[in-house]
Amino acid sequence: MLLPAEAYALWAASYPAHAHNPVMQAEERAMLGLMPATLHGQAVLDVGCGSGRYMLHALRRGAASVIGVDLSSPMLARAGVELAAWQAAVDIDLVQGSLEALPVPDARASLTLCGLVVGHLDDLQHALAELCRVTRPGGTLLCSDVHPIGDALGWLRDFKSDGRHYAVRHTRHLYGHWHAACAALGLRIEQVLEPMLDPADIPAGARFDRAALAVPVALVFRLRREP
Repeated sequence: MLLPAEAYALWAASYPAHAHNPVMQAEERAMLGLMPATLHGQAVLDVGCGSGRYMLHALRRGAASVIGVDLSSPMLARAGVELAAWQAAVDIDLVQGSLEALPVPDARASLTLCGLVVGHLDDLQHALAELCRVTRPGGTLLCSDVHPIGDALGWLRDFKSDGRHYAVRHTRHLYGHWHAACAALGLRIEQVLEPMLDPADIPAGARFDRAALAVPVALVFRLRREP
């Protein structure tokens, strides 16, 4: 079981800037459904930006500026390549840093995104406190995590690199933990989605736990920082 920094350093070379497995596709549909259709004039922050998939979606919806923060410098390098075509027209900044102590000023973003990242940290409330800090009062946070039922069923956050199989360390955060943390921080839970797999996304002949078709695979939150 690898720590996130180790895992994503190995994974970066083959990590595309789009949802590339059925769980990510289900999670992304939910996240994009909660994202405003237009982001014109808005400053968007993507925490745990990886190879830049949500930054690209924000840019396509008209964001005025995007900041991507990630723990992994190889992932940031990959994001830089993916975002290069936008650099001349939009303010794009890529910064190495951890969700535990974001290198971002207070109230920097009108929309903060954090996709499939908080499960890599033990302390959910501290992670949400940092996301709240960098979001403007009245601003929106879109956060997702692997659904806790998957962890209970023994699913791993795994990947292959150079023909070897690896898994990334993950901490299970229940809905009750989210509710308590948001209440303590003054974050209003506006909407919660629990997306399920679309059988059409599963490759022919894929080996997977059939229970995955009967349970949600992600928790997706739209939160509001109180003014």
